[in-house]
Amino acid sequence: MNHGDEGDVEMFSHEEREDPGLRPLPDTQQEVTSTSGPGDPSNSVDETSSPGSEVTCQPKTDLLRTIAVFTAALTGTLAISLSWVTHNQDIAMALLFAVGYLGIIFEQFLAFSKSGVGLLMAVSLWVVRIIGAPSTDIAVSELKHASAEVSEIVFFLLGAMTIVKIVDAHQGFKLVTDYITTRKRWILLWVVGFVTFFLSSILDNLTCTIVMVSLLTRLVPPSEYRKLLGAAIVIAANAGGAWTPIGDVTTTMLWIHGQISTLQTMKSLFLPSIVSLAVPLALMSLTSEVRGKGQDSPNVCASDQMAPGGKLVFSVGIGALIFVPVFKALTGLPPFMAILFGLGVLWILTDAIHYGERERQKFKVPQALSTIDTEGALFFLGILLSVSSLEAAGLLRKLANCLDAHIPNVELITSAIGVVSAIIDNVPLVAATMGMYDLTTFPQDSEFWQLVAYCAGTGGSMLVIGSAAGVAYMGMEEVDFFWYLRKVSSFAFAGYAAGFAAYLAVKKLHIS
Repeated sequence: MNHGDEGDVEMFSHEEREDPGLRPLPDTQQEVTSTSGPGDPSNSVDETSSPGSEVTCQPKTDLLRTIAVFTAALTGTLAISLSWVTHNQDIAMALLFAVGYLGIIFEQFLAFSKSGVGLLMAVSLWVVRIIGAPSTDIAVSELKHASAEVSEIVFFLLGAMTIVKIVDAHQGFKLVTDYITTRKRWILLWVVGFVTFFLSSILDNLTCTIVMVSLLTRLVPPSEYRKLLGAAIVIAANAGGAWTPIGDVTTTMLWIHGQISTLQTMKSLFLPSIVSLAVPLALMSLTSEVRGKGQDSPNVCASDQMAPGGKLVFSVGIGALIFVPVFKALTGLPPFMAILFGLGVLWILTDAIHYGERERQKFKVPQALSTIDTEGALFFLGILLSVSSLEAAGLLRKLANCLDAHIPNVELITSAIGVVSAIIDNVPLVAATMGMYDLTTFPQDSEFWQLVAYCAGTGGSMLVIGSAAGVAYMGMEEVDFFWYLRKVSSFAFAGYAAGFAAYLAVKKLHIS
């Protein structure tokens, strides 16, 4: 998007007010195409500039695609050889997983969707597993068991994302942002950080980041300071999601599978999580962007009006999310049943509020279902099924035995998981850890599982690509990887280490 074009800026602000999760560039291009005629100068500039950039990048992109396709084809050829796979199942699955994960990491360079790569990887790994398994019945039984566990997580995510979309469509989060009235830079930094921290404890960190960064554009004009505020939102969202079972996909996974419980996790991880946020905020408060002039800058644009029934929808939606652990404790049913119950209540409520109002279809659940990130849900499905195939084949157990032999210390293993999560998405990392260690090795709410929840959640803040929240922020604010590395990574690492030390200190004091 051309930042010098006032029309584009106005249009983007309008679109952003309607849906905070919109990606600026594609929607802007779509709007320009629909509103400008054939002879429109801006349209002709876009058409002439775009092909030039494609020509510049085309050779490099084609080479990378060729290498990727060749590598995938070679790996597939090896996997097709039934006799070879039967005797070398571990090698075949490791190669497939490595090639698939490289395709996910270099998604933007190869122009391949990570969701599509993840699904292909999952099916290919299970094909290899069924070839190398002692019998077909055993492999099918393993797949059914894995599918049941993975489906619980996917249904939970879809339900939670839909609830948040409905609340946001009604401008329900305006109840939170209306209280942010300060114009002092350092105060605004701390307020935004802690609002995000507590909001992320009941929303997932990705959704919370999208909502908060979108609302941030209404509070602060584009500047280095706003970029720093956005980075604080990423750190706060990851820290806030680490201490509750519903605040992050990884903690939800651990909670659903019984590695952690609700109250014990919240008691043990609240202090480390808040320390991992407070330390970066304190360090950011000393930077020139925060201490500089311009503290009293006005709001960028006026707040939107709340939709009819917005307060009621906000209360019911947030209540439905908070009710999930209560429902599980009362009924013993899996958490996804609670989230589906809450979605059903909200569905009936919005139908009743907007009954007969054709112009307000956007406030209803069918519209929300059409705008949620189903691509992201399918990506999680592919990744989790892929990891479950490695678990079924025994590869993760062998890796766990290797770690135990060379790194017998629990603190070192979990801290390493946190550092690796800055590079590798924490969802497959935690899924792999769950496959490597079972509840007989480390019982529920043991130090190991609590540290896995903390480290995998907060460790992703050290690099902007280390978490879904960081990737969303990078796209929405057009932040460069190296800017984040230079300006924020050291602060995030200091917070991660301080929170880890706080957890160990509390544990030692409690034991003594």
